Amino acid sequence: MTDHSHGHRTVLHLRFVLPTDGDSSLLEGVRALLENITPRVEVIEPETAVLDLTSALPYWKRDARGLTELIQLRALALLGLHSAAGVGPNRMLATMACNLTPPDRRTIIDHSPDAIATFLRTRPVRELPGVGSKTAATLTSYGLHRVADVADLPPATLQRLLGARAGRTLHQRALGHDTTTVDPTSPTPASISTEHRFPRDKLDPAAHRRALLALADDLGTQLRTSGQIAAGLTCTIRYADHTSTRRARTLPEATQHTVLLARTAYTVYESLGLQRARVRRIALRADDLRPAQGASLQLALHSGDEKPLAMEAVADRARARYGHSVIYPAALAVSGQSGRTRSL
Repeated sequence: MTDHSHGHRTVLHLRFVLPTDGDSSLLEGVRALLENITPRVEVIEPETAVLDLTSALPYWKRDARGLTELIQLRALALLGLHSAAGVGPNRMLATMACNLTPPDRRTIIDHSPDAIATFLRTRPVRELPGVGSKTAATLTSYGLHRVADVADLPPATLQRLLGARAGRTLHQRALGHDTTTVDPTSPTPASISTEHRFPRDKLDPAAHRRALLALADDLGTQLRTSGQIAAGLTCTIRYADHTSTRRARTLPEATQHTVLLARTAYTVYESLGLQRARVRRIALRADDLRPAQGASLQLALHSGDEKPLAMEAVADRARARYGHSVIYPAALAVSGQSGRTRSL
């Protein structure tokens, strides 16, 4: 590849496989390692980072594949982290490539129009950024199933279907265009996360929902213990074929209550419209954290939420004294998760 000889931009998207018991210094270690390669690093969360390699390629005297291999090797040797990598001429393509790549591998999209079209045109339209379940349903109802279908559609037609701005943006993305830059000054938003890894790939939606409830319960406990509330929630679902789907939602109101976190997690899950998806891992992240002190009354609470909230307070006191596993939502009893011994 000639990534640095014709003014092309080269973006690397990394997804790390984090240990379940990773310590808090891991993020700093990842950032230090990556900033030793290039100052243009944006660490989005502990498991994800985006790098602009454009200026680093001539400095390291390597092409995109060689430099990516070096970064992955250093992450494994110095931090014990396996990683998947996607490289492309812009941030969108690098991210899409990474989402399709298993750990310890890399997908490189060349800058040539043919290479971009070969990668992009056969992908399902739902993989384009900004295409949620509602937009995907609209597009497929008109026979637009693949990115190629959208790319070949006259822009004016797409704008009539989705609206002027959304249609124009989606058409540009279907052509492989993306102007989003890597911003090293972008602050990492305050967040906490938790995940559930299934022993075997799970098809059962009921098992997926139980995992979501367990994760919401864990997040709620962490938020209340630390005196924080979350204004957003991000759900990431990893499938058996190593692809993943991530959806973020702004909560109706910033909260620390399990019942509201779980309600939003279920809504996000249902919006994905999964059809017999073989799920390997589900992660839930509470975003945009802020102090709970002085927070306004939870207007999003339903009239039937008083009892769950009262029991939540009881559970918190029991966990503070006997440990987190002593009490958990009754809906998790059938799954036997985490060796917990009492239900709520």
